[in-house]
Amino acid sequence: MNLKSKLVPFSTAAILTIALAGNSFAATTPFRDLSNVNAQEKIIALQENGYVKGISDGVFAPDHTITAAEGIQFIVNALKLNIDSVRFLKEPKATDYYPNANNDAWYANTLIVAAVNGLDLPADLDPSQEWTREEFTYHLIQALEQKENLPMINLVPVEIADQDQITVDYQGAIQRALAYHVVELDAGGNFYPKDKISRAETAEQIYQALEYVKAHPAPAPDSTGTETGETSLE
Repeated sequence: MNLKSKLVPFSTAAILTIALAGNSFAATTPFRDLSNVNAQEKIIALQENGYVKGISDGVFAPDHTITAAEGIQFIVNALKLNIDSVRFLKEPKATDYYPNANNDAWYANTLIVAAVNGLDLPADLDPSQEWTREEFTYHLIQALEQKENLPMINLVPVEIADQDQITVDYQGAIQRALAYHVVELDAGGNFYPKDKISRAETAEQIYQALEYVKAHPAPAPDSTGTETGETSLE
């Protein structure tokens, strides 16, 4: 947030005090709607590093439910996915990959980037459909593991109280998300897979995923040029 104001003649000390206070406020509170959000500091940290943006100047909309297009944009931005080194025989269109997309929509390039980088998105993707917690978690983990080339983990499955509500294809990714501390269960052991996911929850998962990568960098190649190794998580 850029705070601009006209200053009437004050003492130099007074002007300096106001300027410093303004800069401090701008640096620590880029969004004015996070005061009651548990993930406030994480969202601010992501914003300062260019991983997330608000929906308008000073507004993050933490309770806003994300659509598939928004969720994909979160993932693409956080993992810094791009198509800079790809040469296309013709100008790509979002509908080349996802027929239900709109080539003139704001998300068109994001979908192209996601497809070219191998995100496991359905061909009949509806960009405007609201995503659930299990959908976002699955796609984030799948993209994270592929982009960062994460090693296999020695996984001990966690008992999830509402396991029966989780889509079978998403179960493994959710278990790994728990092992990576990207997500947590509530006090009753529930994940709430079918609940719509908010922007605040989405940002928190992104933050935790990046923290995991920071603490567990990809293994170095061995003498044959291949990456090896299995890790266990505690």
